[in-house]
Amino acid sequence: MLIRFFFELRQAGVPVTLPEFLLLLDGLAARVASCSAFEFYHLARLSLVKDERHYDRFDRVFEAHFKGAERFFEQWLAEVPADWLRAAAERLFDEQERLKVQSQGSWEELLQKLRERLAEQKERHEGGNKWIGTGGTSPFGSGGYNPEGIRIGDAGRRQRRAIKVWEQRDFRNFDGDVELGTRNLKLALRRLRKFAREGAADELDLDATVESTARNAGWLDLKLVPERRNAVKVLLLLDVGGSMDDHVRSCEELFSAARAEFKHLEHYYFHNFVYESLWKDNRRRHAERTSTLQLLRTFNPDYRVVFVGDATMSPHEIVQPGGSVEHWNEESGAAWMQRITAHFPHLVWLNPEPQERWTWTPSVRLTRELVGERMFPLTLQGLDGAMRALRKKGAP
Repeated sequence: MLIRFFFELRQAGVPVTLPEFLLLLDGLAARVASCSAFEFYHLARLSLVKDERHYDRFDRVFEAHFKGAERFFEQWLAEVPADWLRAAAERLFDEQERLKVQSQGSWEELLQKLRERLAEQKERHEGGNKWIGTGGTSPFGSGGYNPEGIRIGDAGRRQRRAIKVWEQRDFRNFDGDVELGTRNLKLALRRLRKFAREGAADELDLDATVESTARNAGWLDLKLVPERRNAVKVLLLLDVGGSMDDHVRSCEELFSAARAEFKHLEHYYFHNFVYESLWKDNRRRHAERTSTLQLLRTFNPDYRVVFVGDATMSPHEIVQPGGSVEHWNEESGAAWMQRITAHFPHLVWLNPEPQERWTWTPSVRLTRELVGERMFPLTLQGLDGAMRALRKKGAP
């Protein structure tokens, strides 16, 4: 099993070597990972991966290779009640049950009800329509159904209707080395090219060399020029996590193509909507963040800004202070977006959701208005239209 795991890592592009594999075997022989799947994962990653850029690939191979192997560790673990290991209350709701569940009213009313529940509740609950728990139709908890509420924890089934989420959430960076199945995305991005010769003169200018040599009575006179490069500067802002998990592959392909086409490319991540800060690395998004104001001061208005996200969320997250699902934002997302669009005249939003769904999603309509109707589908045709919009001179 471990030998096959070793070769699968190499096939996935993780540069693991035989000495590192032997180090893992030594660690297992010394019982560094004592009968724990969690400890074995960290021992394997520590032994085999020497560059954090390969963590995502390692995780994918590890998950695929050892899927289901957790049961081999169960005999060594203390017995845990079965109802805590599975979402016992998780169930499907038919249409009649859904119709019985009413919206909780305004944002302030929902938060007030949550404060009351936290003060009154003394024990764990499953099912029901009032307390914080799993299953049921309460607006607080997880694993059940409610048209709008606050998800607390993760009991499995999600309806993607929460207007705030209270849990520790881990997102994965997009892999910039994904090989595209076709060259179409790269060809579409090339519409944004603007070439200039910059840097040291290290490329032969054949026409100038021939002309200068002829004028010099046949004595060779080499003429060099700087390399011709794409001078367009791009700022890529990527929505990650939540409903965007359905679009990871298309976003990775776009990210990979953009890295190949643009020398001046900067990227940042956000979740659902942009607020007072963004981040470069999803693994350290709570520790290392960049102020949005700093971003506006750092990047000049000549940058082409490309948002990538499905814009599918509760409208509270856009228009309401404190509406973010993950933290309390002092200013609304709409206010921050207005600052960004005022600073960067060349800005578009790419949406991976089918365009026919946009009209029926309030948050998409709000986002389109905020970006001046410059939202395009993440298709080849949509990408072509977005690149044409970014090439236009002056503010759209």
